[in-house]
Amino acid sequence: MSAQRVVLTGIGVLTSIGNGVDEFTTALREGRCGAGPITLFDPTDFRQQIACEVTDFEPERWVRHTPLEELGRASQFSIAAARMAMADAGLEPAQLRDRPGLVTVGTTDGEARELDQLVESEIADGPERLDPTAVRRLPAHRLALSVVRELGLARAVPSVLGTACAAGNYAIGDGLDAVSSGEVDYALVGGSDALARRTFAGFSRLGLVASDRCRPFDAEREGLLTAEGAGVLLLETLDSALARGATIHAELLGYGLNCDAHHPTAPDQESVTRCMALALADAGVKPADVDLVSAHGTGTRTNDITESRAIRALFEDGPPPTVALKSMLGHSMGAASALGAAASAIALSRGFIPPTVNHRTTDPECGIDCVPNEAVEAPLRVVMNNGLAFGGNNASVVLGRYEEASR
Repeated sequence: MSAQRVVLTGIGVLTSIGNGVDEFTTALREGRCGAGPITLFDPTDFRQQIACEVTDFEPERWVRHTPLEELGRASQFSIAAARMAMADAGLEPAQLRDRPGLVTVGTTDGEARELDQLVESEIADGPERLDPTAVRRLPAHRLALSVVRELGLARAVPSVLGTACAAGNYAIGDGLDAVSSGEVDYALVGGSDALARRTFAGFSRLGLVASDRCRPFDAEREGLLTAEGAGVLLLETLDSALARGATIHAELLGYGLNCDAHHPTAPDQESVTRCMALALADAGVKPADVDLVSAHGTGTRTNDITESRAIRALFEDGPPPTVALKSMLGHSMGAASALGAAASAIALSRGFIPPTVNHRTTDPECGIDCVPNEAVEAPLRVVMNNGLAFGGNNASVVLGRYEEASR
């Protein structure tokens, strides 16, 4: 069976700079930064107390059939983003109820926030006062299973991928394969994570948290800002999208994955270059055809230098503009590369390059054009989106502007 072309027709996003595709698009154009004081847990004992939280989130607006007390914040995010993606695609859940589908959600922490709260409750009130429903919210598989149950997708297969900060791209690759092969009619794929004290403490202990803002590729960068959010994309075949007159945000051209196990936290330059090359080969795209790289771009010393060197090694004639969305969104863990893919699709369809904000002076060791502080209008055709995770888990996705005569 020949592979079918796969397109992205629905985008659902929850982020620190805006929720929903329209608000997210405006925020990307304006270069908003979602950093602010932490409110979701008590940060008193930490030196740094800034993160990027999702605001104006009303779970009852999106969760209509599942008791909220059965869902952790990350699962609520997954459901909300999935509903947004379906609405953006012009579909109702009933239209997909009896069709074979896939729901794959990537994550770093699952429902770690709920575990944090469970531990805090036990310390404060004793085990005899624990909420008996709390344990139901903990399993990570609920991030996908809750979407299937809430939307009544009777023939959809749910799965959760725990490949940390590359997990969103892993999920997108899973959906691309399933739809292009004809295994399923549609896929809801992406990533979700809620801000957790445990995660913040881990990055703080590693000395990787910035004091005020995340400044990727900047000579004075201090580190990342932890964040939360969700990004879910609805994928279907091109034939399906055309038959129902759907708006096409972008075409999914290919992806690449590898895991080098080089180091628990430090990325390996050759492995990152190889992952991007695998994605281009899968997409049938030459390096010279790539107009933009949406980098992993965490704002840490090691990542930014290693990733920029890997990009320069791949693009021997000079890399295209390379932006870091985490300067705006913060690092939303398993949701990060899914949100990067959503932003890449928006950039392709709306014809602009989102900026790397909070920027002062580019680190000479990085040597890339990070499109500092102001968005730039550009007729993009191909964008590469990177996700690099602890343990050497790398994932790159290639998206293209939909053109009827292409491929």
